[in-house]
Amino acid sequence: MFSMLAILVYLVALALPLWLLHRYGSQMWFWHALAIAGSLVLGFIPTPVEFKGMATDLAFGFTFLFLMLWGVGGLVVYRPHLHRHA
Repeated sequence: MFSMLAILVYLVALALPLWLLHRYGSQMWFWHALAIAGSLVLGFIPTPVEFKGMATDLAFGFTFLFLMLWGVGGLVVYRPHLHRHA
């Protein structure tokens, strides 16, 4: 049962940022860079002993994957608005 829940959570963590990027487009570049930095910080933080467990692993994994994919995806498709003056 836990493996199916893990697969579902990680599939949602992959699909949600892609859908958000498709629906709303890329935001300012620094928000995506901040999301990448936040996910790396979250990935390198050791989990406290009090929080060891399956639910915490899923929550940290979901957050890391969501932020990393949204950050990288936003920087890849980032197109600044170019204003042309006539």
